Amino acid sequence: MNTFFGIIQNNAAILNEEESLHCVKVLRHKVGDTICVIDGNGTRAIGKIEAAHAKQCAVSLSQKEVVAKTRNYYLHIAIAPTKNIERIEWFVEKAVEIGVDEITFIRSKNSERTVIKDDRIRKVAESAVKQSQQAYIPKINSLTEFKDFMKTATADIKLIAHCEEDKKENIKNYIVSDKSHLALIGPEGDFTKEEIEQALSANFKPVALGDNRLRTETAGLYVCGALAVINAK
Repeated sequence: MNTFFGIIQNNAAILNEEESLHCVKVLRHKVGDTICVIDGNGTRAIGKIEAAHAKQCAVSLSQKEVVAKTRNYYLHIAIAPTKNIERIEWFVEKAVEIGVDEITFIRSKNSERTVIKDDRIRKVAESAVKQSQQAYIPKINSLTEFKDFMKTATADIKLIAHCEEDKKENIKNYIVSDKSHLALIGPEGDFTKEEIEQALSANFKPVALGDNRLRTETAGLYVCGALAVINAK
């Protein structure tokens, strides 16, 4: 059964133009077909198409439920986008599939990419949500200056991954169930020493992500995977 995003109200759902076009023109759904609709905020519904229009598809719902979140932790990844945008889109897709609650793009002094198309990133995240059959869309935040992000960065456990030869704990030592985690992942040129010092002053803990030096997007996925595995039920 195909899944689509839509506005769910009472026993009806409306797909936006993009989802309607995909539903009717690409997947060839017609009146009477049964589809699944999610709103991205935890509601999942099943119903039959009543109006199969490419600009606005209407669905009559027969089942509706609020899906409880299954992860017993909150993960926020703050990551510097890579010069090659396809690599950061790949990160978003896989991070959503593995499990992430919030992603913030940060611009540090060594960042090579200074522009992010929010709409494109959100579409990647939405597609990954549908592919992995989840009901919640992670919060995607716009590109933010590192120094500005640090002013509002909050979490129960705050971590920073960098390449400096400082003493670091294995990330597994900081993963705790029922806690919020925030992980800072630097650009391809790494954080500057000043940025690292600023993070440490704000109670971020330096962590090691294995023995190998990782690409930016790989480091982000490593964090997602570590929390998922350690907290697996």
